Amino acid sequence: MTATDTAALKNTDAPPARWETSAAAAIRSRRRMAIRDYISTLDPERDCQQIAYLSSCYEFPWDTTRSLEFALFRVFGVAKGTPLLVQTGEFVQRTQKRYDDTVLILSEILESGGYDTPRGHAALVRMNKQHGRFQIPNDEYLYTLSTFILEPIRWNEKYGWRPLTETEKQASYFFWREVGRRMGIRDIPESLEAYDKFNRDFEAAEFRYSPDNETVALATRNLFLSWFLPPSLYRIGAPFVHAMMDDHLLNAVGLKPAPRWLQSMVQGLIRWRGRLAGLLPPRRKPRLLTKTPTPTYPDGYVIAELGATK
Repeated sequence: MTATDTAALKNTDAPPARWETSAAAAIRSRRRMAIRDYISTLDPERDCQQIAYLSSCYEFPWDTTRSLEFALFRVFGVAKGTPLLVQTGEFVQRTQKRYDDTVLILSEILESGGYDTPRGHAALVRMNKQHGRFQIPNDEYLYTLSTFILEPIRWNEKYGWRPLTETEKQASYFFWREVGRRMGIRDIPESLEAYDKFNRDFEAAEFRYSPDNETVALATRNLFLSWFLPPSLYRIGAPFVHAMMDDHLLNAVGLKPAPRWLQSMVQGLIRWRGRLAGLLPPRRKPRLLTKTPTPTYPDGYVIAELGATK
């Protein structure tokens, strides 16, 4: 490992610590809306990295994680992109590792202080190196990036203990827009509203079934089920996962819709969970995925080694 790698991998949380100092009164407050009110005093573009950190690590850690997990399936609905995912074997043969690598790289950017910190920069470098081995069309990059912005917004509208404020929504757009620019993605829409339109138009044009879509969707669905069930019970658990997906997506990835009653029950339980979370005391410490052991890396990881090695 080079000196640069070593510097990038020091376990320092200086930027979040600075942000937590500035937001200390809100974090210590027992008022459930204290962090929301503090965020409202910030500028969504200038302070987007701090807002993204507070939102994803304090206000909505569970919701952010779940929304981005289901965002994976939306990427699998794009038939022209899934042949590469099947060809690499990462999503099919090493599904847990591929999931852990993706979560950790994105979490490093969010949790370590953003894209300007050594760890955040190292994660971006590693992500760009992984993607740079393939000829991925710009519009597929644009669509995938849009899901990082829009799926948490949409999830919180339906299931969160509160919806994101306009400041939080705009900050998410500015945060991921800058990440996209540093990935070399071109023609990123110039507003959140324009990006939402691009996202919906792209899905209308590009969501269609292919066997490759189904292959990677099944592998990922079964990964989620494996966290709770033995393989013999996947058939019973599968409809509960499908219940969280819309029919357009299910058709594109070849998964059977759950019965309407089960959809209503599962989605109702998730909404109930959100209402209950809103009654609980506010979080005093951030929930950091980068500090949580994963099945692939129970003893920790090195950023420069995340992702495929071949």
